[in-house]
Amino acid sequence: MNATLIKNGFIAAALMNIGGVLLFSRVFTNDAINQADPVVMSNFGLLMIVVWGLAYLGAAFIQGNIRWLAAAFAVEKLVYVVVWGLWMSNHSLGAVYEQDLFAGVFYSIYGLNDLAFMLFFGLVFLSQRSNG
Repeated sequence: MNATLIKNGFIAAALMNIGGVLLFSRVFTNDAINQADPVVMSNFGLLMIVVWGLAYLGAAFIQGNIRWLAAAFAVEKLVYVVVWGLWMSNHSLGAVYEQDLFAGVFYSIYGLNDLAFMLFFGLVFLSQRSNG
């Protein structure tokens, strides 16, 4: 996989995590996101998503083999995809949209976004040569 594509993919993942959380949570003031999933999407949970975004941003500027770092990021995204799938199967998106449009959009897209970046990180892992 091309180094520029990898760098830009990591930057995109960072922007989605950081920008997405800050936008949809209205900088951690949107209680509807917290109420819909108070464990995973508490303000602490949202802050940790931003921290993961900072980790992706830092990884974008690593020159060298990031195979196992990409693998860790793929696993992290897999966890969020599974949690989102379970949430979707047990909750009503309509109820979230009734409470707040931004929260509804957030819950509609976050798992799909994480799935896309999980696949990207997995491809980065597979494309990097093993160092031993």
